[in-house]
Amino acid sequence: MRVSVILCTYSPEMYDHFCEAAESVLCQTYEDLELVVIVDGDATLCEMVEADYGRRDDVLVHCNQENRGLSFGRNTGAEMASGEVVAFLDDDAVADDRWVEELIAAYERHDADAVGGRMAPGWIAGQPKFLPEEFYFLVGVTHRGFPTTEQEVRNTFSSNLSFRRDVFLELGGFREHMGKRGSNDLQGGETELCLRLRETTDIGVIYTPEAVVTHKVFDHRTKLGWLMRRAFWQGYSKRMMQSDLPVPIDREWGFLGHLLKTFIPRRMWGLLRRPSVTAVTQLTTLGMLVLAVGVGYLYGIADDLT
Repeated sequence: MRVSVILCTYSPEMYDHFCEAAESVLCQTYEDLELVVIVDGDATLCEMVEADYGRRDDVLVHCNQENRGLSFGRNTGAEMASGEVVAFLDDDAVADDRWVEELIAAYERHDADAVGGRMAPGWIAGQPKFLPEEFYFLVGVTHRGFPTTEQEVRNTFSSNLSFRRDVFLELGGFREHMGKRGSNDLQGGETELCLRLRETTDIGVIYTPEAVVTHKVFDHRTKLGWLMRRAFWQGYSKRMMQSDLPVPIDREWGFLGHLLKTFIPRRMWGLLRRPSVTAVTQLTTLGMLVLAVGVGYLYGIADDLT
């Protein structure tokens, strides 16, 4: 089964990180593979990529003449791809050398249409002690409360997500108004796409935790202000998705229930047994982030009514 890995990049400042991501794909244990690079609207970066990777037989390079956004780039890469499976990786992530092999093994075990894997943290400036693991999803890392065994889920992170190419194209790919583009921070493109997959096939994404991608968490992403804004946009994006489809957010309500009924009481009990500054800080941060998501969701409702 041939696999095409789609890797999008847009900033020359990220070039060293892009190269690390690209090399992690080209060094996979799985051999029937190509790398499709989409450079989004930067001529200088395009020249750099072409010089280093353009002559390779296992790499395709395409340069958008203007910035079209991450979702557009991913869709373009899937259209160019020759593989039966298209897998997505970000330029701030590094794939484990068995990543693709584990994805394909899951396809074969489950006869799946989509497979995703686990996102591990790569703390560039150290792990922030105040950030509770329940909210690691804000920095693109698999969070506490997500399944720990191979099973069907609604979606995984888009930087560790793959589809049978024909299924992806039939679905129309990612919605191009969602995903990173300039100042736009509307999130949840993978959630919306995977919901359409389930509506069409009645089957979700197979999650295999053995297919590991490490997501680099840069220093600015560990600042409380950035995390609060990210949480706000999470809530807002969920409301916007409901307006578009509308989509069920049963997983979100279920996760909120776990937070309120399990995670928070467990943390409070742990704090009573072993008081510590870290425990107090994490519990406080957890409450603030829950509130920020809620405010974002309510703002989305108000925005939808105007």
